Amino acid sequence: MLVVGGSSGIGAGIARGFAGAGARVTVTGVSDAVLLAMPDDPEVARLDCGVLDVRDADAVRRFIGAFDDLDCLVNCAGIIRRNDELDPDTFAQVVDINLNGTMRCCAAARPALARSGRGALLNLASMLSHFGGGLVPGYAASKGGIAQLTKSLAIAYAPDGIRVNAVAPGWIETALTQGLREDATRSGAILARTPLGRWGRPEDIAGAALFLCSPAAAFITGTIVNVDGGYAAV
Repeated sequence: MLVVGGSSGIGAGIARGFAGAGARVTVTGVSDAVLLAMPDDPEVARLDCGVLDVRDADAVRRFIGAFDDLDCLVNCAGIIRRNDELDPDTFAQVVDINLNGTMRCCAAARPALARSGRGALLNLASMLSHFGGGLVPGYAASKGGIAQLTKSLAIAYAPDGIRVNAVAPGWIETALTQGLREDATRSGAILARTPLGRWGRPEDIAGAALFLCSPAAAFITGTIVNVDGGYAAV
C-alpha cells in the first residue's frame, strides 16, 4: 500500500497502523530532508520511502505508475497557512497541494488499484470539510473539495472495483496544530467542545483507515467518516 504524505503527522500514524497490521507500506515525503527527519525507530525502518511532490503531475505519474498493482492508496499530503490564505496566491497554493494533488494521485493510482481486484482509495478530509475557517479559507475549501471528490470518484471508479472513502479528522496533535495547542485560550475552547475532552493523536486515525481499506468495509464507498472525538456532534 502507499501513503502519500506518510512521512509525518496523520499520514505517519496511518502508515504505522498499516505496518503494524502486517502490510507492506510505502510512504512519501516532499523532499529527502523530510524523509531524513523521520524518527529512527524499528517501526519506521519497516517502511519503504520515496520522494514525491504532489504538485508535479509528471512525477506523480512516474512514481505511482511504477506500482504493478496496489491494494490501497491513502492521500495525506497537505499544508495549511493560517492567516495567509486570504491572499489569492497562497489560497491557490494550498488548494493545489491539498485538492489538486489528491486528484493527481487518485488518477495515477487508478490502473494499479483496478488491477489488484480489491482496490481501496482513502482521502484525508477534515472537520473543515463541514465548517468554514475564517483564517484558513484555502484549507477549508480544499477539504470541502476532498469530500465531494471522494463521493464523485466513488461513483466513477466503482466499475473498476475500487472503493473510495475519506476520514475527516478532528483536532489532532501534529505539527500543523502546534500553535493552537500552545495557545491556552484556543486549546481550551477546542477541548471544551470536544465530548471526549482531549486532542486526538495520529494513531487515532489509523483504526478508521484500516477498517475503510479492509475487506470488512467491502460494501462501503463514497463515505466520509468523522474521527473527531465528537466535535462535529456538538
